[in-house]
Amino acid sequence: MRHEGTPLGVTARALDNVRTGRFQRTLALTTAVGSVVTAVEIYFEHDRAGFGNRMMWWPVVLGPIGAVAGVAGACNRRLARTLLPLASVAITANGVQGTYLHLRGIAQKPGGWRMARYNIEMGPPMLAPALMSMVGGMGLVAAVLRREGST
Repeated sequence: MRHEGTPLGVTARALDNVRTGRFQRTLALTTAVGSVVTAVEIYFEHDRAGFGNRMMWWPVVLGPIGAVAGVAGACNRRLARTLLPLASVAITANGVQGTYLHLRGIAQKPGGWRMARYNIEMGPPMLAPALMSMVGGMGLVAAVLRREGST
């Protein structure tokens, strides 16, 4: 019985792609695109905040690095195992650091956590750095996945 076009068929095809190694390149390219989109969004948000802290530049700089690493990982098996995980670890770590800094920024607003509802809405976006960590995590997963044609 064929299940093409159904959720069961889509799931079966996705699992087949992971099993045969076709998914590694897709995930590496998704990491590249995610890095660019995230860096652009971060640039606009941090620019709005006037880049008040020099560390605000790190995620903007890491975006193009993640993009290059993702494309390189999709094109080259060796770079998928070396450059992509290196860039992805840096991106993930920066996302974790950003989460800490954003939580600290909310706490430093007048009223701190006692006025959590207001400060979460008006302060730095609490969960936005998690997006950066997710992009880095995708690159890490791509780096450990089996590649098409490998044994």
